[in-house]
Amino acid sequence: MSERRATEQGPLEDSVVSLNRGLWTGAFLAGLVAVVVGGVLARYLAVNVPEWTADGGAAELGAAVEYPVYAIAIGLLLNAVLALTGVRDRIAVGFRTEFFIKTGLVVLGATVLLSVIVRAAGPAILQGLLLITGVFAFTWWFAGKLGLDDKLRALLASAVSICGVSAAIAAAGAVRAKREQLAYTASLVILFALPSIFVLPWLADLLGLSPSVTGAWLGGNIDTTAAVTAAGSIAGEEPLQIASIVKLTQNALIGFVAVGLTAWFAFKVERSSEGAPKAIELWHRFPKFVLGFLAASVLATVYAEQASAANLEQFESTIKVFRDSFLTLAFVSIGLEFKVTSLREAGWRPVGVFAAATLVNIGLALALASILFAGFTL
Repeated sequence: MSERRATEQGPLEDSVVSLNRGLWTGAFLAGLVAVVVGGVLARYLAVNVPEWTADGGAAELGAAVEYPVYAIAIGLLLNAVLALTGVRDRIAVGFRTEFFIKTGLVVLGATVLLSVIVRAAGPAILQGLLLITGVFAFTWWFAGKLGLDDKLRALLASAVSICGVSAAIAAAGAVRAKREQLAYTASLVILFALPSIFVLPWLADLLGLSPSVTGAWLGGNIDTTAAVTAAGSIAGEEPLQIASIVKLTQNALIGFVAVGLTAWFAFKVERSSEGAPKAIELWHRFPKFVLGFLAASVLATVYAEQASAANLEQFESTIKVFRDSFLTLAFVSIGLEFKVTSLREAGWRPVGVFAAATLVNIGLALALASILFAGFTL
């Protein structure tokens, strides 16, 4: 690759090249082993801690803590150990959060009947459009007030309003952001998503929100799909299903936002002469796992219509085992991928923008969920 090509290559292309080169190397396998070991330990604790604490004063706490809590905590612990030994960055190519969470969500689709998706699609799409528009506009405006670079503004606004790191990567490719700007944004996403996994389900219970409103709230305002799934798992089965539908709806809008940013930066910011972005870019940027989720739901719905009650129960039980296994690996990876160095390098202004936008996102998502999902049941 020529020096000119290497310079022009965007963060999204870089990540794909890096992944292709890193697969099946010793570093990749070592990172994957770390994730799997963490996942096995998390599942072991989730199964056994309630039994160990059943006769003691911590029985209620032991029964209440769900597997995402153990998985993320173990991921953070492994992160610290590997960082201290100096090997974390070398094996990070094996921390495949995106792969695990997307595979888990496709499997999750087999536990959500198509009729639920159809009924939830209307309010989910409306909530997604209003929420993305409102939060993106606020973040872009506030980041401009603090004097942030337009490319970093685009990354922050996309991440906090749509779906975290995935949206940031798509936006980075669209606006040709610098690698360090993507690192800042990704670190901020994880920093703010981690506490929300635990705090927001607790707040939903404190506020007495219905399962559907809880799910729509979690799916609408937590920035990453993995964190949404973790929070939904803690909140319960119904909130998990609704949260997943709402977040997948927002994910589906990544392509439109990315193409819009491409056009804006080409003609307004950079005044490039490369021409208008092609319609095929929508397909290239569209998150394909959304289609997998829908396909799994269709197949499960067809099977549910024909299977006996006993076979259907066995099917659902098996699917949930696969779903929880992939999601556990994703949650361990979240902890392993967290880095504080990028946050230090970013300074206080991006942190301030992201914090303010997160508060706006939480409030607006709660208002929309309370209106659009009031009375909604599975």
